[in-house]
Amino acid sequence: MAREINNLQDMLDRINQSADDEGRVSLGQIVESVGDRSFGPLLLMVGVIAASPISGMPGVPTTMGIFILLIAGQLFFRREHFWLPKWVLRRSLAKEKVHTAVQWLRPSARFIDRWLRPRMSALIQGGSTYLISFVCAVIAVVMPMMELVPFSAHGAGLALTAFGLALISRDGLLALIAFAVTAVSFGVVIYQFN
Repeated sequence: MAREINNLQDMLDRINQSADDEGRVSLGQIVESVGDRSFGPLLLMVGVIAASPISGMPGVPTTMGIFILLIAGQLFFRREHFWLPKWVLRRSLAKEKVHTAVQWLRPSARFIDRWLRPRMSALIQGGSTYLISFVCAVIAVVMPMMELVPFSAHGAGLALTAFGLALISRDGLLALIAFAVTAVSFGVVIYQFN
């Protein structure tokens, strides 16, 4: 049985080891290698995109909202792995490119891992997972409106990033921070529409 992923460095190690016999790494192999923690890395990825300047481009928040809704729905129903169509899962890169990307990400992962640890587990396990998936689904539904409020998608992106990191590291304090950031982001959107 594979060792559980507890931080970003563990996740990068698992991704780095997921190449097939031909020296290729497919998205399906990556999702399978991170197992039931695949929701955390996917939320992290979407959160980083939403928090970046890219989210200011027309259509990006709505597209991210659709992807978030897909992730949140599957997290809510406790799927073991994130589902994507087979043609998407078969997309692959050369092992060398994946290895280079992993090496580039390692210093950032080491820095972030110093702050993450399992704590306040009640906020990240059991029924709390349903609450996290529900809040992420609400963020997804609100994302199209965030296209009309400058920089509001950045707050949602920060919340999603924090939720992703919380799921990876089982850090309930980070989940609590993500809930707070979500509330502030929604407050900004509501204020702008009143």
